[in-house]
Amino acid sequence: MPQTFVQRLIRKKFIDLRVVEETKLSRCLSTLDLTALGIGSTLGAGIYVVAGQVAKTVAGPSVVLSFVIAAIASIFAGLCYAEFGARVPKTGSAYVYSYYTVGELWAFIIGWNLILEYVIGTASVARAWSAYFDSLINKVIQHTFNDTMHMDIPGLSEYPDLFALGITLLLSVVLAIGVKESSMVNNLFTAVNLLVVLYVCITGAFKADSKNWTISEDQAHKENQAGDGGFFPFGVSGMLSGAATCFYAFVGFDAIATTGEEVKNPQKAIPISIVISLIAIAFAYCGISTVITLMIPYYTMDHDAPLPLAFEAVGWPVAKYVITVGALCGLSTRY
Repeated sequence: MPQTFVQRLIRKKFIDLRVVEETKLSRCLSTLDLTALGIGSTLGAGIYVVAGQVAKTVAGPSVVLSFVIAAIASIFAGLCYAEFGARVPKTGSAYVYSYYTVGELWAFIIGWNLILEYVIGTASVARAWSAYFDSLINKVIQHTFNDTMHMDIPGLSEYPDLFALGITLLLSVVLAIGVKESSMVNNLFTAVNLLVVLYVCITGAFKADSKNWTISEDQAHKENQAGDGGFFPFGVSGMLSGAATCFYAFVGFDAIATTGEEVKNPQKAIPISIVISLIAIAFAYCGISTVITLMIPYYTMDHDAPLPLAFEAVGWPVAKYVITVGALCGLSTRY
């Protein structure tokens, strides 16, 4: 009896190579669709929220190196996903890969971990979406909910963000309409997002000042929790700690692997799209973090919406609205 139970825990799914590509789903996605999906699912909170937060309190200007380290780790993980995606072109991502290779118990654990990852990711992105939109209307949402439904519970937000809930439900309906239709919406939002990233890198470079990477120790000590100044105000340990946080910004490219049964040529399209999307994302993150830390001192960045307020601080308030549109499109594709 115990042996039978153990065997059930480690049993694996069987792959019939003759019918591995057969599916009841419609194979309608191309390599371009998958690349846009990978970029859209990843390029969001990292640029518009995480970069500023890590620079402000964890790494300072060395957040650029934090993103480089996180990108290298993500590319190795992406290559593993690409290998599995080519060998097992089935819907289910890491859950299915582990079920086919190491057994049911590990697949069960990984499957629930994936659910937890997506729940936490969706919650954080929804809050970021709400915060960016709120910054456009002078934080009316925050003040309204704080006045009417204020919560004073440790570990929770100051108020229930019903606006973030509404956005989540709306985008869930868009996804439920169909994979091809939602893919078209994703491609459009991703294109807008990339154009805004390019806009930030080019226009922000005109306001770059290398002095913001060499802030003196005396000046840093005058500010609250600003470290010791320089390129590593919180030391190398701060940069490495920032890399761990920045790795979160790369979570999402595995969405490509969940479309194995909806891709026209999964063995070719999945590996190519994963590699291309991760390279594009790495350049975007490094470019944005470089520009924003050169524009203003790291300790002056806003916690909720660092990019638009950075441009406002250097005298370009109109950029605030352009960036917010990109942020809303980028965060929408991360749902």
